[in-house]
Amino acid sequence: MQVVLTKDVKGTGRANEVVSVKDGFALNFLIARKLAVPATGASLKQAETRAKQVGEKRELDAKLIAERLTALAETKIQFVKKANEKGHLYDGVDAAEIAEKAGIPEDSVRIERAFKEVGSHEVPVAFGEQFGKFTIEIIAE
Repeated sequence: MQVVLTKDVKGTGRANEVVSVKDGFALNFLIARKLAVPATGASLKQAETRAKQVGEKRELDAKLIAERLTALAETKIQFVKKANEKGHLYDGVDAAEIAEKAGIPEDSVRIERAFKEVGSHEVPVAFGEQFGKFTIEIIAE
């Protein structure tokens, strides 16, 4: 059975893709959980339009991130946080905070866990084919 995915499904495909799956999987899992719709003429046309829009948005985002990374490589972003006398932060600096202050999408910041120490830290960034890193500096309040 052919279906159009409405969301990314691990091991099956990405949103707005037309995939062929077994009938039971399509009916009992994908369609039941609203992860896909049956591939009809209208749904195929909608999926094609949405995929085109998403592709254009990704290209634009990749361009903006590339420009932003070159600008960020030259400067340091500073965070002022409360810390104890040993330099440990009470509240860590996470990907959401870094992305907001850097002006890039949150899902492009690739840190394993929040930074909880005062000092300079390198933040890796990956978005599509764009890779880079920039430095943040955490200062005790």
